[in-house]
Amino acid sequence: MHTRDNSQQTAAVRLESVAKIYGKDDNKVAALRELTMSFGAGTFTAVMGPSGSGKSTFLHCAAGLVRPTSGGVQVGGVNLADLDEVRLTKMRRDRIGFVFQAFNLLPALTVMQNIMLPLQLAKKKPDRNLISQVVQRVGLAERLDHLPSQLSGGQQQRVAIARALVTRPAVVFADEPTGALDTRTAASVLALLRESVTAGGQTLVMVTHDPVAASYADRVVFLADGRLVGELHRPTADAVAARMTRLGAWDDEPQQPHAGVAGGHY
Repeated sequence: MHTRDNSQQTAAVRLESVAKIYGKDDNKVAALRELTMSFGAGTFTAVMGPSGSGKSTFLHCAAGLVRPTSGGVQVGGVNLADLDEVRLTKMRRDRIGFVFQAFNLLPALTVMQNIMLPLQLAKKKPDRNLISQVVQRVGLAERLDHLPSQLSGGQQQRVAIARALVTRPAVVFADEPTGALDTRTAASVLALLRESVTAGGQTLVMVTHDPVAASYADRVVFLADGRLVGELHRPTADAVAARMTRLGAWDDEPQQPHAGVAGGHY
């Protein structure tokens, strides 16, 4: 049974009047405009919006990778603005997992070495059972000695997800985790992310352009022009696609095909 984000739940992540402005004077661009939203512990939220709506900037601010121009971000009740760079780095390492769109794997390291890297950096003793479970769930048990260059894009994405999960972060941020994947691999990756929330109690915030990917979430929030412009609870792919069409998300680009990715989710 899916949980829903509401005011009675503990907020794992909260943004309060967050603005992010790039450039100066006549070249100013407001990527985020006074954005306020919260994400309950143990919930799965998809973030959607037209190109240029501020999705990636939002994700980077929420994860502590970019400091907002104004406003505050709290993760687990800790205000990130109160942390110096050393403590912010430790917070990201200990409590936050991030799945980058470009995978960010180290080419000279094997699959297992890439997965283990955050544990080594944190000087944490590996939980062999957890690592084994994650490796099995991402379907990489036979590939652990391979280098990234020997893997498909989908397999590299699975390595990136495994790396984000092995530290048991309280919050996982994912930037278009299925953007370059085929239909079958996308469904497998989404099921894994859904399981990390349902079984692992983690909080997941995922930027996506795909209505089917969004249908795996408990809630979808929509951004446009750096502002929150709506949300859906217990979303279906069709309802998400209809909302995105109304936002003009596909006026300048072809609508992403979304029939047949994982029809059995809702």
